[in-house]
Amino acid sequence: MGATASRRLELVGIAKAYPGCIANDRVEMTVKPGEIHALVGENGAGKSTLMKIIYGVVKPDAGQLIWNDRETLIEGPAHARRLGMGMVFQHFSLFQTLTVTENIALYLPRQEYGSLRRLRDRILSVGEAYGLDINPDRHVHTLSVGEQQRVEIVRCLLQEIQLLILDEPTAVLTPGEVTHLVKVLKQLASEGCSILFISHKLEEVRTLCDRATILRGGRVTGSCTPAETTSEQISRMMLGDDLHIEKSMGVGAPGDDSLSLEGVSVSPGGAFAIALHSIDLTLRAGEITGIAGVAGNGQDELVDLINGELAPDAGKLLLDGRDMTAEGVLARRRAGLATVHADRLGRGSIGAMSLTENRLLTAYVTDSDAHGFLHWRPLTERTRELIQNYQVKASGPDDTAASLSGGNLQKFIIGREIAQAPKVLVCFYPTWGVDVGSANRIHVELARLRDEGTAILILTEDLDELYLLCDRVGAICGGQLSPLKPGHEVSMETLGQWMAGTFSAPQTQGVQNAH
Repeated sequence: MGATASRRLELVGIAKAYPGCIANDRVEMTVKPGEIHALVGENGAGKSTLMKIIYGVVKPDAGQLIWNDRETLIEGPAHARRLGMGMVFQHFSLFQTLTVTENIALYLPRQEYGSLRRLRDRILSVGEAYGLDINPDRHVHTLSVGEQQRVEIVRCLLQEIQLLILDEPTAVLTPGEVTHLVKVLKQLASEGCSILFISHKLEEVRTLCDRATILRGGRVTGSCTPAETTSEQISRMMLGDDLHIEKSMGVGAPGDDSLSLEGVSVSPGGAFAIALHSIDLTLRAGEITGIAGVAGNGQDELVDLINGELAPDAGKLLLDGRDMTAEGVLARRRAGLATVHADRLGRGSIGAMSLTENRLLTAYVTDSDAHGFLHWRPLTERTRELIQNYQVKASGPDDTAASLSGGNLQKFIIGREIAQAPKVLVCFYPTWGVDVGSANRIHVELARLRDEGTAILILTEDLDELYLLCDRVGAICGGQLSPLKPGHEVSMETLGQWMAGTFSAPQTQGVQNAH
């Protein structure tokens, strides 16, 4: 996979500053051919900026980039791709209404793929070679998150790849998908491809990566061999010696029913959408309920159903004892429902709007006066307090959502919803792309909200997070819900069986067929 060199990539004194922020401060890093090299650091440490500099999206203010032992000025992403670099961004750059083949065609020069039919065959061939099976004819909006990531990786592999940059590649993948991705990455490395792996999941870094570079505040604070370094040691290089992680979030004291779904069914909204079958779910005040599941098994539909964006064909939804089945999003929010969507830049926020304006996207229900008027000075101050309380790295309330790193935007959105003191909070991937210290802060805040009487529903594929936070756990598969039981009564093995659709004898066959 490309020319032999002693250094695939070397960064020398790379610096980049923005108004009020030094993103990269004289960064030094070397990546060898065939090496899987981790880049770790807290949210806002400068990781994504550094990757964008390597890929030519951002121009550095100072420093040198050495590519295959030669100093190189990357003129832009197209130039980077011609050199043999590929990058999979944390937020995928795919057009939802186009097919897999059409998306990849937009990425490659026409002379490189010839025709769509020929490109389709190449996609199938590369997918088979690396175990990245994907249907080239499917529209992207019908794919799960894991499948969309496969599309991004396949389109990188269609070129003569020498360096693959992955930004938080396992953040929303299931354990099985992570295992498969690790296998693919090791195969690529064995063929000489270098891999830059950005992740907050330190155990994955320790298992997968040959070397790691740690960033803090835009500076390199250390490097290590992950397999010879503990997660705690890496965390302290990232966050400092004052790091404290809560090992237990206590247990809830369940009260009255806050939200109930009674026999709710929803027909699929498209060829690849998931139908929901006779969902019975009760969320109780002062309790956190967790639902695990392989991506694409009805989680999106369940969240949209609860939020009021999807109407049921049968059954009913009660919110605080009131029948809200026919009510929409606004009525449910006014009744005390809050939602954290999986898509934080799109459904959770609007990139071009300021943080104050983004806060108002959901907080207008509580922040407007009796006549519906908004008063910007107190609104701006509340946004400033949110930024401070959740340690969101931003210069102020006027920063746009798109200017924040993924992890900092996640902290902002979680903080925005918690600040509403909702009666019911639905969190889809609550700590996606968030560093270990910030994840702990979010966990503590969710536990506090639970203790104040909020009913919380968490949907995640992070089973460790599920067991840490949740009083009751279950799983969703093929649009059907498993039993919900106290977390201490459900083994990891049992939860895995539920995620595969093995709930109970009468249900199993139908669920497996749906899956």
